[in-house]
Amino acid sequence: MRKSKPKKRIILPDPKYNDVLVTRFVNDLMVDGKKTVAYHVFYDAMDMIGQKMKNDELSPLEIWKKALENITPQVEVKSRRVGGATFQVPMEIRAERKNSISIKNMILFARKRSGRSMSEKLAAEIQAAYNEEGGAFKRKEEIHRMADANRAFAHFRF
Repeated sequence: MRKSKPKKRIILPDPKYNDVLVTRFVNDLMVDGKKTVAYHVFYDAMDMIGQKMKNDELSPLEIWKKALENITPQVEVKSRRVGGATFQVPMEIRAERKNSISIKNMILFARKRSGRSMSEKLAAEIQAAYNEEGGAFKRKEEIHRMADANRAFAHFRF
């Protein structure tokens, strides 16, 4: 945009946990504007996690936040053209983008999972991310490996 940055929209916290991050997650989970369905899927997944991991002293919401933290990448590579050659330059990620990447990866890999309902698949993916395994965690490791391999081009940062 030429003129100014667009205003940040204020996201209201969700009704059950009173957390803005949950609303962000549900907004990304939502398909065709069906937010109530997305909330049901998320809350059902939280209930399943609560049942599966009873022996853990953490609440389902804390398990979900830890799982998101486990799949959040710290650096990523961006393409940068320097004198006709394109380099993959490792760069640190802004906090909002970190959240967005981790949320999108978790939802993407939950959708790819095999299972009966989306809430079951989401619960399984959250549990896998909490235990530092699963597709979303592998994606984070892959991103970090690529950034590490291209560390020599870090001086091209802009």
